[in-house]
Amino acid sequence: MGTPGSGEGIVQTRRLLSRRVLLLALLAGCAGPPSVVPADAPADAPADASSAGPALAPPVAAADADSGELPERGSGHTPKPGWALSRMAVAAANPLAAEAGWRMLQAGGNAVDAAVAVQMVLALVEPQSSGLGGGALLLLWDGRRTSAWDGRETAPAAADERLFLRPDGRPMPFGAAAVGGRAVGVPGAVRMLEAVQRAHGRLPWARLFEPAIALADRGFPVGERLHRQLAADVHLAQDVQARRYFFDAAGAPWPIGHRLRNPALAEVLRAIAARGADALHRGAVAADIVARVRGHAGNPGRLSEADLAAYRPRQRAPLCADWRQRYRVCGFPPPSSGQIAIMQILGMLERMAPAPLAEGVPTPAWLHVYTEAARLAFADRDRYLADPDYVAAPGGDWRALLASAYLAQRAALIGPTRMPRAPAGQPAGEAGARAAMPAQPESGTSHVSIVDAEGRAVALTTTIEAEFGARLMSDGGSGKAGGFLLNNQLTDFSFVPADAASRPVANRVQPGKRPRSSMSPTLVFDLRDGRLVMTLGSPGGAAIIHYTAKTLLGTLAWGLDVQRAIDLPNFATFGGALLLEAGRYPDATAAALRALGHEVRELELTSGVQAIERRPGGWFGGADPRREGVVVGE
Repeated sequence: MGTPGSGEGIVQTRRLLSRRVLLLALLAGCAGPPSVVPADAPADAPADASSAGPALAPPVAAADADSGELPERGSGHTPKPGWALSRMAVAAANPLAAEAGWRMLQAGGNAVDAAVAVQMVLALVEPQSSGLGGGALLLLWDGRRTSAWDGRETAPAAADERLFLRPDGRPMPFGAAAVGGRAVGVPGAVRMLEAVQRAHGRLPWARLFEPAIALADRGFPVGERLHRQLAADVHLAQDVQARRYFFDAAGAPWPIGHRLRNPALAEVLRAIAARGADALHRGAVAADIVARVRGHAGNPGRLSEADLAAYRPRQRAPLCADWRQRYRVCGFPPPSSGQIAIMQILGMLERMAPAPLAEGVPTPAWLHVYTEAARLAFADRDRYLADPDYVAAPGGDWRALLASAYLAQRAALIGPTRMPRAPAGQPAGEAGARAAMPAQPESGTSHVSIVDAEGRAVALTTTIEAEFGARLMSDGGSGKAGGFLLNNQLTDFSFVPADAASRPVANRVQPGKRPRSSMSPTLVFDLRDGRLVMTLGSPGGAAIIHYTAKTLLGTLAWGLDVQRAIDLPNFATFGGALLLEAGRYPDATAAALRALGHEVRELELTSGVQAIERRPGGWFGGADPRREGVVVGE
């Protein structure tokens, strides 16, 4: 292939993509939304200063977040070429979804229209990661300003801070809490997408559903990733609706290439296309969702039809920070922890300069400094970050956690060896007593990046939480095969509401509250001329923070193109052990890090970065080789 951005590279990339899309096509047979609640609207919720209730038994971690229980299982490594494009691009985790977004752009739609079409196809072809039953965060550049659209799930009105506690006051095992109805939050993705499309879209709402409906009716070929995940999951087949859809009569997952039709989802999509998100949040579909959540035999939940009807997305002010005196990095504010953690890490790293790469692999010296910075960032994350409608920012402003003087103070804690304990800091103006959230797993998502012909851009991260969510499938009350999976997002809350001293955990369960997220949809701008530089993000639970940071560093600090940056070996920490992507580092790297005091574990770190960067003459897109994603465009 020609060099990125060259005419030969573009032609050959298009030929490769055309062959791929044609093959997939052969296999596959290929109303107005409500208003968004503004971020500064009064919250009908108690402030964080409210009583946390009686002291509980000492917290017991629901699960070891470093134990290797990572969001989604790996499914191989397929090299990706990177895609040089001149005018517009769609990067998504499945070729059929990317093609749906591209069709909307070709039809005269914009980045928002394309994002809706992509999400609806992902609900069909990547049901293990996102869909109608989950939530999403979307960052939009409309050519003039950046806006943040919050479709995060909310806790039911009947939920309380003891939701995940046993009668003795100790937390439930994570697996027992995550499977079934208990952890299902009010889904928000569809309502949010409807709101942003009403404000910024161009095509008729119903048009955006045509690709997904056609694929649901005709069927799509089961891919290797979905097949592997079905084969490995031990919970999904316990749900009758899911078992009938995903598995054959003998209980085996459908083989790769099997044409999987989803008539129940097609019916729900037709209803949403005709009547908007009300078709999901009211009436027969809502009643079916609630019946399955509350009627789960072993682990019922508290969701009600009133919760679904009352859900509203929020439009928030994006949180932007300048970096390297050249870039403005804009991300999502709380309830996401992603942007604050990423920019804390990058801000601390700016004050230290070990050589980052040797022979294409991060060096031990650099990994040590990065890990220590990340541990400090995660300590702040666990103490301070939660739904801003319930929890006040330190000193009244989230930017206090990104202040230059504060980050310099934090970076000064990083020494030549691993610090025994990474403490939370005390930003300017913060005087409250808050408990740190105990460690527990976070799960997977999908990410979409889009740039349209007029330079508008979307970064959309979308999720149902764990692989296959709560392992509950709704047919929307149709009685037909298939449907959509429900989220288990409430497990993103702390299972314990307070520590042994009765200090409240910011991210505890409260009715109507949005759980803390790690989703990190990101847009980057050039400080010199204000032009968009990049749109990016990743799935991966709490590791999203590291996957996104790695891509930013690789492209904007180390001079790699975005595909090569995504390809770099992954690394992560959640405050404890340092995790290295298995099979990607020389033995000497782990040995050197252990000599500095780090506990090192080698695991599959299955990122799913989708990114598009500005290059001379157009755009260059990258897709993660660890998943099935591609970039489509012109």
